[in-house]
Amino acid sequence: MGNTIGIDVGGTKVLGGVVDENGKILATARKETPRQGGAELTRTIAETAKELMEKFDVTSVGVSAAGFVSSDRKTMLATPNIADWNGVDLDSELTALIGLPVVIENDANAAAWGEAKFGAGRNQNHMMMLTVGTGIGGGIVVNGSLYRGAYGIAAEFGHLRVVPEGHLCGCGARGCFEQYASGTALLKAARELADSDAPAGQRLRELREAAGELTGAQVYQAITEHDPGALAILSDLGRWIGETIASLSAILDPEVVVIGGGVSAAGDLLLEPIRAAFLENMPAQGFRPELEIKVAEFVNDAGVVGAADLVRVAWEQR
Repeated sequence: MGNTIGIDVGGTKVLGGVVDENGKILATARKETPRQGGAELTRTIAETAKELMEKFDVTSVGVSAAGFVSSDRKTMLATPNIADWNGVDLDSELTALIGLPVVIENDANAAAWGEAKFGAGRNQNHMMMLTVGTGIGGGIVVNGSLYRGAYGIAAEFGHLRVVPEGHLCGCGARGCFEQYASGTALLKAARELADSDAPAGQRLRELREAAGELTGAQVYQAITEHDPGALAILSDLGRWIGETIASLSAILDPEVVVIGGGVSAAGDLLLEPIRAAFLENMPAQGFRPELEIKVAEFVNDAGVVGAADLVRVAWEQR
C-alpha cells in the first residue's frame, strides 16, 4: 500500500509522521494543539498531513486521539480533554480537507498496535498495553488483531474501579485505577510528600524550592537520582499497576504486557515493583505460564506508527 501518514493528537502537540510498511518513520511534522479544539483542531490535523504530503507520496491518513471513537472509526463520540469535539464526524471532515482516505482510532489503541506490530510486542499474538501518563489508557491485541469491543471503546483500563468509593475521577466515577497509578497520581503523591515534614521528602522540597512548584520533570529527576522518597512513590505506583495486571491477566491471558506513556521512561525502576506485585498477586501462581512485562520501544512515536499502520489494516479488510 506504500507510505501512509500517522497523526497523534495530544494535549499540547499534534505530531504527524510519514511511515513506511516496516514501521519506519521517514519524516515528521509537529504543530501546537489549539486550545479551542473543535474545527480549529481539525484544520490543524489537516495542515499537518498536507505538510507531510508535500514531501512524500502517501495513500491514506490515520489519526489517533484521546477519547471514545465509534466502532466504524469515523466519529469522535466523546473527548473529555478536547473541547468541542464530541460527536464530530472527523472522518468526513478530514477526508474533505485532505483528499485522502482517513481512519480514526483511540490514541492508546493506536499505540498498542504500533508496539504489537513493530515494537515491544512484535511476534506475539496476544498482547496487552498500558499507557501510563496523565491518565491510564490501554490496548488489547488478540490473535494478532486489535480488539476494540462492540462499540469501539474497549480497553479503558484507567477506569477500572479498584477502590470502592475512592477518589473522584474525571469520568464521574469513584476509585478508578488511574487515580492511583497514573503520572498525575505520582505527581500528587510527590507533592504531598514534599509538603510534609518527613525526611523522605527532603530532595523533593529542594527541587520545589528551586522552581517554585514541584513538576513532573523534577519528580523524574529525583527518581533518576535514586532519591529514596521519590523511589518509594514510584514503587507504590508500580504496585498498583502490577496488582491490576494480575487481575487483567486472569481475564485476557496475554503473552506480554507492554508499559508505555511518559512514566515508562523510569524503565527498570518502574518495572521491578510492577513485576514483583504481579507475581505476588498472579492467580494460580505456579500453575500457569508467566507473561512478560516490558517497556514500550516507541515511547512517544507509538501512536504515529500505530495509526499509520491501522490505515493499511482497514484498507486490507475492505
